[in-house]
Amino acid sequence: MQINDYIVETPEQIELAYDIAGIGSRFLAAIIDSALIILAEVALFLAVAQVAGMLQFAESVWLAIGATLGFVILWGYYIAFELTWNGQSPGKRLIGLRVVTEGGRPMTVLGSVIRNLIRIIDFLPLFYGIGVIAMFIDGRARRLGDLAAGTLVVRERADVTLESLVASVAPETPLPPDDDDLAIDAGLLTPDDYALLCDFLDQRRDLAPPVRRQLAMQLGEGLQVRLGLPPDDPERLIERVVHACRLRRLEERQ
Repeated sequence: MQINDYIVETPEQIELAYDIAGIGSRFLAAIIDSALIILAEVALFLAVAQVAGMLQFAESVWLAIGATLGFVILWGYYIAFELTWNGQSPGKRLIGLRVVTEGGRPMTVLGSVIRNLIRIIDFLPLFYGIGVIAMFIDGRARRLGDLAAGTLVVRERADVTLESLVASVAPETPLPPDDDDLAIDAGLLTPDDYALLCDFLDQRRDLAPPVRRQLAMQLGEGLQVRLGLPPDDPERLIERVVHACRLRRLEERQ
């Protein structure tokens, strides 16, 4: 297993591996987000100053208003985007990162609030000094905000849809015609089952060999029981079942 793998076991007892984001990629995302926040705060400060001049506010008043709104932007920027974009800020989206809970589930409102409130501490003394130290110490590269909220940042993989999988997913070696595939009752599988199998075939090259073998065995054994298939090489069996599903979909379209 690679050191940056984070394994989550699903209720179906299938282990899924997440690639934990390193300090370098998170730092790049933080630079992008910080630049956007600075631009937003500069624009806000200029707008507040102009309005305050028109209304003839005292300097201390408009400075207080600007500071308060600036803090709201600094704190609310990440929360708003993480909840709207399912754990991603603009910087994380550009770099290909996502925040998830330690169970591999999407971010919650409470989790986002906690991790971003503590961001103020992580930022000290200058540009995430404490946060970087915490990430070096923690085995999953989590800063203090992640530890408090029970979250971690992982590398995002390409979105998988049924249509894209039908069009693009193929085994590592060409699958020769097999009349036995026609005997596989693909109708016993749900779209979610099919998506999971295709996802495995699409991502298996990126999995650590032990994780790949274990996941293939678990999926293969489940298919044998569910579809009543004879024993076969796990990955070969998954390829056959996916091939049968694709044949069924083609027949349905005709």
